[in-house]
Amino acid sequence: MEITGIISALFIGIAIGGLGRLVVPGRQRISLLMTMLVGIAAALLGTFAASIIGVDHTSGIDWIELALQVGLAGAGVTVLSNRTKTHA
Repeated sequence: MEITGIISALFIGIAIGGLGRLVVPGRQRISLLMTMLVGIAAALLGTFAASIIGVDHTSGIDWIELALQVGLAGAGVTVLSNRTKTHA
């Protein structure tokens, strides 16, 4: 992964965090900052996973990569939301 890929993954990660939050039903009790950090991590991990399975360079929009990223963000939001619910 090149530096431009990492930088774009960081910016896209902010949007991915929001999408990940949208796919999780109910109210999530995590901050906007945590949502952004989850999205950034999910974008990086999703891009890495897509490169491992060989679907990172397709023509047009990389739908599989995007689905991986949003799914990982949704999982991260769910974990953090449940963790703050039990400790609050």
